[in-house]
Amino acid sequence: MPEDTVQIDAFAMEISDVQTAELDQLYALSISVGWPHRAEDWQFLRETGKGVVATDEIGRIMSSAMWFRQAPDLATIGMVITSPRLQTQGAGLWLMDHALKDLEGVNLRLNATRAAQRLYLSLGFLPEKTVYQCQGVVTNPPDADRPVEGELRVLTDADREAAIALDAGAFGVARAPLMHRLFAVARGYGLFREGVLKAFALCRPFGRGHVVGPIVAGDDADAIAVLAPHLREAEGRFLRLDTHFSTGDFALVATGSGLSLFDTVLTMSKGKSLADFLAEGAHPPLTYALVSQTLG
Repeated sequence: MPEDTVQIDAFAMEISDVQTAELDQLYALSISVGWPHRAEDWQFLRETGKGVVATDEIGRIMSSAMWFRQAPDLATIGMVITSPRLQTQGAGLWLMDHALKDLEGVNLRLNATRAAQRLYLSLGFLPEKTVYQCQGVVTNPPDADRPVEGELRVLTDADREAAIALDAGAFGVARAPLMHRLFAVARGYGLFREGVLKAFALCRPFGRGHVVGPIVAGDDADAIAVLAPHLREAEGRFLRLDTHFSTGDFALVATGSGLSLFDTVLTMSKGKSLADFLAEGAHPPLTYALVSQTLG
């Protein structure tokens, strides 16, 4: 069992539940490492998953880690943050021990910064794919008269189950609780053919502006179709998109609209790989944009 208290450098650290942490302290922690999460973004994550924080003797939050059960056999790990003063001192490993203890026997995914990859490799995580963090002020979005094969419209609550099913085909499991939460805070566009949902994109407030994700589609053309109205609505404002696609028409439209490459992280897995969760069939749906680096 991981210890509830530990001495790290000159700090006596104590573990506690992220649910009891003050939001302004969580916000300060993410800002300290240059992450854009607002207090509202932390609260969304607390309502979606579990986590722990490490505090020093006077109650300051110095580190965090969160995890999210996407399905009984799959979880994602994220928000693993260590105050700059404690980095390389073992705080991240200590908090990951708590996460892994709670997730014993569950297949895991996470998106690792370059600084954290060595830690995750030591814990048995294996590299999968690069995530390209694209962001910027939207300029020159696709024209509204761009040809679309099918009916493109705003998603409603009546489309929620179809979106959950399409996302499950791309992600590998049905993550209904998360999708229900996203539908409550996001605006979505869906592409339909003969009344069947073929692609969708959700956009919600996050960080410096908004984030688009997930985007699920069968090919670049459909992914562009559901991304384009979000780009038009965000023209002149900050938008972020996290994707595994760095080439092809979808990537060209995103970067051509002002969402330039800002950073990369590495998707890693422990247990089953991403390929093990692929949907069967000749043309399964694909995740063109993640919900977030934390949630996958």
